[in-house]
Amino acid sequence: MFYTIKTIAPICSQLHSEEKKLVLATGFFDLLHEEHIKFLVKAKAAGDILIVAVESDERARVLKGEGRPIDPQSLRCSHVSQCHSVTVVRPAVDYVIQLNDNFDHFEAYDSLMSAVRPQIYAVSSHTNHQKNKSFLAEKYGGKLVVVHEFNPEVSTTQIINSQNHV
Repeated sequence: MFYTIKTIAPICSQLHSEEKKLVLATGFFDLLHEEHIKFLVKAKAAGDILIVAVESDERARVLKGEGRPIDPQSLRCSHVSQCHSVTVVRPAVDYVIQLNDNFDHFEAYDSLMSAVRPQIYAVSSHTNHQKNKSFLAEKYGGKLVVVHEFNPEVSTTQIINSQNHV
């Protein structure tokens, strides 16, 4: 089951009351690859509960270009939800949020942060708008943490480009 910002809020409220350390990660996760998995496993290690918000297909087209995403949002959410750590038997991702098409402005990010109130907003080193994201995390009592160094050798774009040259 995938959640919306509205449906995840009461779950997060309950988890906070149980004193769980919530970690939030956001992204496209198109063609889930080894660097995505490393990032998600490291994000999970930063707390007790990992909540991953997956961007919409429309946002992927706008930000990544024509022909993207390769996989539709529902499949990307399914892949993210099935992500497991090699060293741990349990899933790395506890909850997946499907973000809508208009998740493209400060107020949208604010509504996500308000609903989840993560203690950690996990990002990789190449994440855009870190200053704004850090501000929002701190506004709701958390902090932005770079949990993974970006590896330019492995990306969805690199995978697509290498397949087009075969």
